[in-house]
Amino acid sequence: MNDLERVQLNVRVSKETSEKLDEIVDYYQRNLKLGRVYKGDVLTDIIEKSYEVMNKQKKMNKGIYIK
Repeated sequence: MNDLERVQLNVRVSKETSEKLDEIVDYYQRNLKLGRVYKGDVLTDIIEKSYEVMNKQKKMNKGIYIK
């Protein structure tokens, strides 16, 4: 993804949440063999996976889900 396609998000999270993100980034760095891993890349991965799960659940509950 190039910089023209990126949006900067400035958010405040608790210290605990920030520490958890650091731990997840460290896990990705050690176990996924992707080279240098950045917080933005990890957040993107988490959001994309969560979005996929949400859409699957919406499809399964199509008659029940109200937008």
